Amino acid sequence: MKKQNARQSQSQTLNGMTQSQGQANANFSFSDYQTENFFDEMFASEMQVRAGYAPFQQRVEQLTREDLIGRQHAAERALMSMGITFNVYSEGEGTERIMPIDIIPRIIESAEWDRLEAGLIQRIKAINMFLDDVYNDQNILNDGVVPRDLIESSKSFLPGCLGVKPPKGIWCHITGTDLIRGEDGTMMVLEDNLRCPSGVSYMLENRELNKQTFPDVLAQTGVRPVSDYPTRLLQMLQYIADRPNPTVVVLTPGIYNSAYFEHSYLAQQMGVELVEARDLVVSGGYVKMRTTKGFQIVDVIYRRIDDTFLDPKAFNPDSMIGVPGIFEVYKKGRVALANAPGTGVADDKVIYAYVPRIIKYYMGEEAIIPNVKTYICREEEDCAYVMENIEKLVVKEANEAGGYGMLIGPKATPEEHELFRQKIKDNPRNYIAQPTISLSRVPCIVGDHAEGRHVDLRPYILYGDGVNVIPGGLTRVALRKGSLVVNSSQGGGGKDTWVLY
Repeated sequence: MKKQNARQSQSQTLNGMTQSQGQANANFSFSDYQTENFFDEMFASEMQVRAGYAPFQQRVEQLTREDLIGRQHAAERALMSMGITFNVYSEGEGTERIMPIDIIPRIIESAEWDRLEAGLIQRIKAINMFLDDVYNDQNILNDGVVPRDLIESSKSFLPGCLGVKPPKGIWCHITGTDLIRGEDGTMMVLEDNLRCPSGVSYMLENRELNKQTFPDVLAQTGVRPVSDYPTRLLQMLQYIADRPNPTVVVLTPGIYNSAYFEHSYLAQQMGVELVEARDLVVSGGYVKMRTTKGFQIVDVIYRRIDDTFLDPKAFNPDSMIGVPGIFEVYKKGRVALANAPGTGVADDKVIYAYVPRIIKYYMGEEAIIPNVKTYICREEEDCAYVMENIEKLVVKEANEAGGYGMLIGPKATPEEHELFRQKIKDNPRNYIAQPTISLSRVPCIVGDHAEGRHVDLRPYILYGDGVNVIPGGLTRVALRKGSLVVNSSQGGGGKDTWVLY
């Protein structure tokens, strides 16, 4: 850098500045930004900035390119120094990566957020009623609204949960619902995540970084806070306990889990113990935690372990990360688990296709936030359409996550199309297909300018004493040009999400 500065000094022109310095010191501008016919979150047609973004644009265009790019690099260095990482597993090897951030926020105006909030509350209440019904009276199955064989063939349906009544009647305590906006501007639900939804730590840290990056803009714009999420999470966990001053813990599979940073982060923010299976034991009909002062009864467990690994006695006998006997304690009401075992059946991407009917059945209402059009491959007519049009569709496995087990038809080869046709023929129950949606875009800093990148949104919803939607969420961004895959494991990053008052 010193050599570069020296060279610039030696080659200064008579006006005191080289061309490269002039470019670096010129104000940053969105004037050369191109929406390229995609729905853009910041710019409407003819490059008119949307009202919610106006203060942000005004402030950013007062900065030099060098200053803005410096702020982007500072945010990246801060992520590195804080150790905000996730693990990617490929060919049996784990790779630790920093979760990338782009400092240009995604901004949602108040009226739109209020509608999304109402839709998410409606959806979570209906899904909770569905879970309670499926594992108890099964009215929705008896009435044929959701096919019985669909539930019983789901990999995530747990027959051991039949007859179970979780504390306070709540099954889905923490949900991350993925939303996308299509090219016509309509917000839709892409999928529901109810087992162990991740990413909330990135939401919180992205906000802290943006407070440092754009403190004046945040203050002037009137952005709703998200920093109280750990407090709200703890209050929810305490609410589902049966006694005052309950002992709450976060149960992690261990340091090699892809989301271990988040497990430790949330435990630290809530001021509770982070435990592994070896720290817990079932004794005297209770779950107890080993401490330096002896065993202590645990009342609530925020578990970040998938259902079937939770208890080797009840589910997968090969599990090395579960607590033997914990499920029996749970069924007797002596420990609360969040999320409740069995919620994974509502994560099934085929069940997702029935959620609008589920809402109508239990609540007598139309879904406020629509689903993406979904073809269910177990249904003959839908399957025939998928087979004939696979090159236009996105095909997904029912129980995969993280961008895995899917085919993006327009970007796949004829060989890949044929491979998925065969997979569908072999197991139609395991697949759905959806149109390829041109996700909305948000400007991102690429080099020394802004380019549009596709995004989705994962708001986080807590269900305790009522349903509480955190105002914002994690905007996930496909940082690879042209990519529609926003998952961090597939090259995606994150943005701060500003919800305005």
